[in-house]
Amino acid sequence: MQFLEGLRFHFSGLKTGLTHGKLLFWGLVRFLVVLVITVFSAGIVLAYHQDILSALWTRPESLWIVWLWYVLSWLLSLILVALSILVSYVVSQILFSVLVMDLMSRITERMLTGSVREGASMPLPALFLFLVKQEIPRALAPVAASIILMIVGWFTPLGPVIAVLSSAAAVTFLSWDNTDLTPARRGLPFAERWSFLKGSLLFHLGFGLPFLIPGLNLLSLAFAPVGATMYYIQKNAG
Repeated sequence: MQFLEGLRFHFSGLKTGLTHGKLLFWGLVRFLVVLVITVFSAGIVLAYHQDILSALWTRPESLWIVWLWYVLSWLLSLILVALSILVSYVVSQILFSVLVMDLMSRITERMLTGSVREGASMPLPALFLFLVKQEIPRALAPVAASIILMIVGWFTPLGPVIAVLSSAAAVTFLSWDNTDLTPARRGLPFAERWSFLKGSLLFHLGFGLPFLIPGLNLLSLAFAPVGATMYYIQKNAG
């Protein structure tokens, strides 16, 4: 079953990453970068959440409704922190992690096959621009899907169902962000890579399920390129 296969490759890749010197180093570098950017952005939000709320709604004088102001204050903080985490992830992906992810994928492919297959070789600046171009839609897709589904949930009575669908869409796209590293590096056209995602949705959902576990998710995201590359190489052996 694809779903269980996704879980298996996720934890197999995590185990390999934590026990292999180079993969462990780069995985921890990526983990620390995402953690620092996330803590920094969330800290700014929490430091200014009262000012942000006051700009939206001045604190009422009536004791009958001031409690609602406090509830909305912390609800707004939670929403802004969640958005800051998403933005931090996208920023770290596009500006930094894309190179680390590709490097970890290359190390994994070399471990499995003895070499790295890729399209036309490029100098480092051109390679960076190519990777960023590939990463922007992959990084923005889960954010866009989550926001759209969240807005739909606000205006329909299907809020709980929409929340589940939103989470499923987010982890599926985050998984694809990693399994797409190898075919993108090999120069496969986008339509073919998109077809690969559509044909293995249950795998990507299972692979990304640990991304929903607080605490484990940052570690899982840091080492996800390893298991994703292992899966793609095995799936396309020969």
